Amino acid sequence: MSTHTTLGAGENNHHGKSRLAGNRLERRVFLAGGGLLAAGLLGYPLLRRAGGAPQPVFLARSQRYDGSLARTIQNGLEAVGFDFGGVRGQRVLLKPNLVEPHASSPHMTTHPAVIHAAAEVFRRAGAEIRLGEASAHLRDTELVLVESGVDELLRSEKIEFVDLNYAEAQRVPNAARTSRLREFYFPKAVLEADLIVSLPKLKTHHWAGFTCALKNLYGLLPGMIYGWPKNVLHHAGIPETIVDIAASARPTIAIVDAIVCMEGDGPIMGSPKPMGLIAIGLNPTAVDATIARIIGFCPEKVPYLALADGRLGPIAEDAILQRGEPWQALVSPFAILEQPYLQAMRAG
Repeated sequence: MSTHTTLGAGENNHHGKSRLAGNRLERRVFLAGGGLLAAGLLGYPLLRRAGGAPQPVFLARSQRYDGSLARTIQNGLEAVGFDFGGVRGQRVLLKPNLVEPHASSPHMTTHPAVIHAAAEVFRRAGAEIRLGEASAHLRDTELVLVESGVDELLRSEKIEFVDLNYAEAQRVPNAARTSRLREFYFPKAVLEADLIVSLPKLKTHHWAGFTCALKNLYGLLPGMIYGWPKNVLHHAGIPETIVDIAASARPTIAIVDAIVCMEGDGPIMGSPKPMGLIAIGLNPTAVDATIARIIGFCPEKVPYLALADGRLGPIAEDAILQRGEPWQALVSPFAILEQPYLQAMRAG
């Protein structure tokens, strides 16, 4: 068994305080500017009334797993207006995609190098780091960590890991009610976090079209309650529950591992697609919409993005502020299954 800490039932609240109802005002320190605050922090109801605000998305090309990823992430967060001073002493939960890892398949899960770089950046800013995941397919968490290569990272960097599949959970209302689900059971580690960082692997998805920053949040919910692979959520509607989870689990920002991606029959059976990209944004909806355009999808035709538009953030191109590389120069359509509902999501 690894030397990192895996939290389960009975974990204590941070500094003896509950994070479940309070600390909403404290969270505003993460975002710079009133528009970013309204769109990325204060939650679904206010954003719906406000109609959204322009959101910055940073794109970096020519990235490698053995490159200077921490510098790229630092620069990207600065470019989108992240306030590093606001995370000092705060609890940051890093949420990678470790759905069904294989050490020889860098296109399957979030690469340890990206996780390491993100942890370094937030630690340098004075944040308390945790890594959390509820793998959707494998119930053996130790196997997931070893096969993904994350176990070695946790040991060497002394990063605390929270097994979200088995951690103590608490019921919270569904903030968006896009699906029929009235509530969610979130692990306490999720509810106690001052900031959630979605660290997805960019992949096609045989039901959702593709999986990126928003779909990655499925892994916040425990398999002990929602099953493997989260069939309760699937039956309630994948587009609808993607929106509902994102609305109920905020504040969340996105750092996307799109260096080696997956195309074809994703998110498990697809083929590697090298892209060399890192994408960063304070609003996951804007990030996903930008990624959609790069990989050949029309955001307005992707059901979960159409539902998220104006609720969680903007998807229109003119409502997203470009930072770093222009997305048009990065377009490389991903292969997808020959299914009518997937083909209907294509751009053009």
